[in-house]
Amino acid sequence: MDPPLTRASPRTRLARAGLYAGAALGPFGGGITVAMLPELGASFDVSGATASLSITAYTAPFAAVMLVSGTLGERWGRRRTVTLAYVAYLITSVVCLLAPTLPLFLAARALQGAANAFTTPLLLAALASSVPAGRLGRALGWFGSMQAVGQTSAPLIGGLAAEVDWRIAFAGVAVVAALLAVIGVPSDKPVGQLAARPSLRTAWQPSVLRAGVVAAVGWGCISGLNFLVALRLEEEFGVGAGARGLLLTSLGVAGLLTARLVGGGIDRIGARRSVLLGSGLGVLVVIGVGLAPTVWLIGIVWAVGGVATQFVLVGVNAMVLRLAPENTGGTMSTVQAVRFSGAALSPVVITPVYHAEPLAGFLLPAVLLAVAVPTLIPPERRT
Repeated sequence: MDPPLTRASPRTRLARAGLYAGAALGPFGGGITVAMLPELGASFDVSGATASLSITAYTAPFAAVMLVSGTLGERWGRRRTVTLAYVAYLITSVVCLLAPTLPLFLAARALQGAANAFTTPLLLAALASSVPAGRLGRALGWFGSMQAVGQTSAPLIGGLAAEVDWRIAFAGVAVVAALLAVIGVPSDKPVGQLAARPSLRTAWQPSVLRAGVVAAVGWGCISGLNFLVALRLEEEFGVGAGARGLLLTSLGVAGLLTARLVGGGIDRIGARRSVLLGSGLGVLVVIGVGLAPTVWLIGIVWAVGGVATQFVLVGVNAMVLRLAPENTGGTMSTVQAVRFSGAALSPVVITPVYHAEPLAGFLLPAVLLAVAVPTLIPPERRT
């Protein structure tokens, strides 16, 4: 079934479809090097560990620039900003595939991440403006499913490309970015509504920052625990790398398959209740993967974590889009920046606890989900 689109001209319908395709580009580009690190290292005559800087080089500028990118994009115009960001993504992808040295490759990856920071929040804002309020959750569910597609498929496609030549993957990314730049996004707000220049203050208001922390806890303490699940699978059950990777993929696949249903549920029960439902389900998932006595049971419980993550993240997105209607792009970029900061902190905080006491490594994120999310979640604003 196609994503929910209202009646409009073919050009507008194509632009709306481009919103969903654009959702996949960022996660895909960010994760494309995960499975090709040995090949990257061989090409640039460095170790695989050094080649892993290609991941950090993308994600660090992405998270940092997101603090201001949405507000700047609202000032400049969503369509113009997103189109220029796609062009920048295209150019930097070409630089990546032609780069003769690792420093140039990493610089191009950093600029890719910065360009992506100007697409994701503005795509979400444009999506909210282009669908009826009663179908926002469903539309965000589709958007989340496409992000899951990008995140889940990146290691697979990157690895397959690396079997021939890793540069092929970046050629593909460049082609997709070019197509998205041509398609663009639906029209901006009418000119009269763009007279007021949105300020960073509207994007950094307390309710938005609280929602960002909720997203950070939800992401970092559910799907962000993939490293912890992998540690338990290897240390307690002796599961090999290939099998671990396949099992961890179950979370993304489950999130993809259920995103539309989750989005429809959010339209019915409200964003705030959905976030609370997802965090409560996440508590059970985290405790379950920490206590499950068999590998197959861990796999099943971990897949349920994909559903819990969708409830939290799609619910937060639906809530935030109503917090500051005059600067939806800015609020979304702020929330996403805080969210990814939480994902970065998760391994740093939880891994030492796990090594001291394995079960405590799972109980700590469960407690954070149970306490922090209900405490910090802002009131839901109705439109």
